[in-house]
Amino acid sequence: MKLKTKYILFLVILHLICLVMSYFIFQENKLFFLVAEVFIIISIIISLSLYKQLIAPLTYLKQGISAIKDKDFNVKFVATGKKEVDELVDVYNRMIDELRTERTKQQEQHFFLEKLIQTSPTGIIILDYDRQIKQINPKATEILADNPNLLENQLHEMKTGSSKMLRVNGLHTYKIQKSRFIDRGFERIFIMMEEVTAEIFAAEKSVYSKVIRMMAHEVNNTVGPVNSIINTALAQQALWLNQEDYPLKNAMKIAVDRNQNLNIFMRNFADLVKLPDANRKKIDLVELIRSVSDLMYFIANEKDIKIEFEITEEPYFILADVEQMEQALINIVKNAIEAVENKGTVKFTLDKAKRALIISDTGKGISQQDTEQLFSPFFSTKKDGQGIGLTLVREILLNHGFEFSLKTIKEHETQFLIRFML
Repeated sequence: MKLKTKYILFLVILHLICLVMSYFIFQENKLFFLVAEVFIIISIIISLSLYKQLIAPLTYLKQGISAIKDKDFNVKFVATGKKEVDELVDVYNRMIDELRTERTKQQEQHFFLEKLIQTSPTGIIILDYDRQIKQINPKATEILADNPNLLENQLHEMKTGSSKMLRVNGLHTYKIQKSRFIDRGFERIFIMMEEVTAEIFAAEKSVYSKVIRMMAHEVNNTVGPVNSIINTALAQQALWLNQEDYPLKNAMKIAVDRNQNLNIFMRNFADLVKLPDANRKKIDLVELIRSVSDLMYFIANEKDIKIEFEITEEPYFILADVEQMEQALINIVKNAIEAVENKGTVKFTLDKAKRALIISDTGKGISQQDTEQLFSPFFSTKKDGQGIGLTLVREILLNHGFEFSLKTIKEHETQFLIRFML
């Protein structure tokens, strides 16, 4: 039973008892009976008045609680002129003002945080209490779309609060960080993915540029004087009159040739450091492909490798540095031919809709371990490889702002894809 009902029931019973008692006590004296009845009526009126005054704060409190339950922080009460009720009204109004201010602040912070997450250049994934993806921002969606298996094993292997660098397809490098926050008393996990490819490439180039310059300096300082001495000695005919000295003469000639090869070797490395900015001009990609295939035809023919085309006969124009692009395509085709041991195919496919060129081969493919090291300076899977070719290709294509990738799609099908920007 409600307090309100109890109070009314109490007043009714009390005054009924008073009426009955006044009747029995003053039934012989009508005047006192009437006076008693008047007092009882006055008591009823006063009780009702007091009831209204006492029940008013409860009514206000009930209405206030109802507004708070509905999360309506705009309802405020006006003063009644009664001190006790007005004190309650004042406390309630101040509490509502504080709640409204705090709610507005939280909403603003929430909208700001939401906007920050959605526009962040860092990929952010927020997990729910069951460690399932609850929220993912556009950058993370973009990263995972290009690399669907990026987080396949990372979420479970990484410890909370740790971070790691992950290289995908030997080209894109991501910093993945796993952290936690407390939501309503329970731990939740979020993942941040930041691509640091440009920073890594810049750091790598800075390091190998210094190494190459140092090597070139030492080689030139040594090879130049040594060749000069040997050539001077070879020019002295009087030293080579005896036939017994001919083996020594031939050995010295071999040393000069070896030194020349060493110079060529160092110039190849220097090309990485001295690569100029791309002199972009309108060039016909179809014509360039035909020219490169003609150049590499005899090398491919020696291994019984066919060069096939799936390209249009019509010109297809791109903006590029023709010398640099020719060098990049030569290196790509050379690697493709070397990947095919014997009797295979190297194929050019031009996809105009996607503005992409695909150079595929039927070689043995690239292992998962080697895939992570592709395009790294000085890395090569060949015994006599220098690790220059793909690094030079990387620098040329980055120089043009073209997207590219190298991966084994399936057994005996490896693709080098170049996507040209508009």
